[in-house]
Amino acid sequence: MGFFVLLPLVLPLTSWPVARLAERRLHPRATTRLLVAAGVVLAACSTLCLGLLVVVGTAQLPGNPLPDAWSHPQVRAAVPYDEILGKAAIPALLALVTAGGVTVARHLRVRRRVRRALGGLPPSPVAVLPDSEPYAFALPGNRRTRARVVVTTSLLDALEPAERRALFAHERAHLTARHPLLLLLAELAAVANPFLRPLRTAVTFGVERWADEEAARIVGDRRMTARAVGKAALIARNGPPRSLPALAGAGQVPRRVQALLAPPPTARLWLPPTTAPGLVAGLAAWLAALGAALSALSSANAAVALVVILQAATPL
Repeated sequence: MGFFVLLPLVLPLTSWPVARLAERRLHPRATTRLLVAAGVVLAACSTLCLGLLVVVGTAQLPGNPLPDAWSHPQVRAAVPYDEILGKAAIPALLALVTAGGVTVARHLRVRRRVRRALGGLPPSPVAVLPDSEPYAFALPGNRRTRARVVVTTSLLDALEPAERRALFAHERAHLTARHPLLLLLAELAAVANPFLRPLRTAVTFGVERWADEEAARIVGDRRMTARAVGKAALIARNGPPRSLPALAGAGQVPRRVQALLAPPPTARLWLPPTTAPGLVAGLAAWLAALGAALSALSSANAAVALVVILQAATPL
């Protein structure tokens, strides 16, 4: 059990190659979904195994809230016991839970503040703010309010009519594909395991590329969409909060413009493995999938082994 409970803590390293390669080789829609799914699985498994370390490492300590029979000598012999790892896992798990709660609270707090600021405007799908700061972002809806695209008059004045259509198509794509939720999941995964931070960066870039491609498809002009992205990035000084996706708020704008000036990516979920780019990206994705599968199996094996041993020692 000792090996299996530690393995999911380091298996997120297998996702690094796909975080670097998939965003260049795959359609951004497929890339984003793949990275978010892998990140959620790897983060959940590493968190579970961190909790198991707390149980295994502290069951023998005096004053623990666990049943007394869990510190029986037979249980001690059957379950790998490491007091150092057990004690270290306690503050690590508490810090993880606290950071996750702070992340969720921050996202909700930002959205509440924006909704309150927009409370006096008509409930239309687009909210135009008379602000001298040029920015635009997508605000998700809830049970009481609808999703909206928020844009300032200064940004609209700086864009040509065709570029405005690209801007609105970009922001609506964020809302339609539920990109704020994907960004939150990627953020929570990175909080749960620091090894998943490259995935968070790749997901942030992926949702912007996804929205760029949707905007280019809707307006039918990739070059004009690239011009809108570049112009918005140049004139935007104070963007929206990080928890809200925006046309020019995710950085790496030169790469996005370069991608829009290139031919559109294939609509297929995956590139043919007969091509060199497809083979490289395919191997990276298989490595990430294998890491996620091994992490799930390892955490499940460790959890089941612990439950079986403790059930044999004492009824739960």
